[in-house]
Amino acid sequence: MQIHQLQVEGKRTRKRVGRGGKRGTYSGRGMKGQKSRSGGNVDPLFEGGRSSLIHRMKKLRGFKSPHAKLVVVRLSDLEQLFDAGSEVSIVTLAKKGHIRQNELRNGAKIVASGTLTKKMMIAKDINVSVAAAKVIEKTGGTIAKQEAQSLTSDVSGKKEKEVPKKR
Repeated sequence: MQIHQLQVEGKRTRKRVGRGGKRGTYSGRGMKGQKSRSGGNVDPLFEGGRSSLIHRMKKLRGFKSPHAKLVVVRLSDLEQLFDAGSEVSIVTLAKKGHIRQNELRNGAKIVASGTLTKKMMIAKDINVSVAAAKVIEKTGGTIAKQEAQSLTSDVSGKKEKEVPKKR
């Protein structure tokens, strides 16, 4: 092999589209349409007009409410979980395993289902139904939050917005 037989492979240059020469005028893009324009491209999910794969897949149906659901605690549950004279709060219910860790921020509500014979102190962070409050106070227990609420509480305490009159 001699020096004039050596060949050097040079760097391949990128095709400069639309600059005249062999690849001039339309530069392999065709004449008109979305794909011939600069910056114009078709959505990668577009399948020529038929329903795309994503639109053909099953959807997750239903609705997730942004308002958290209260954890219902029965009087019979309190009877089983707690001793007489103990304090009932969301934290103590979680320690006893009645409320999951991710449900702590949702809150809890004591309902009058079952019987209660033990004296207990209910903390402020738990809602109590009217009937359950009567049973707890009957056994000698105390409720830190005196405003007992029923399960089907109405929103009569809130004022309705005044709608301005049209002229």
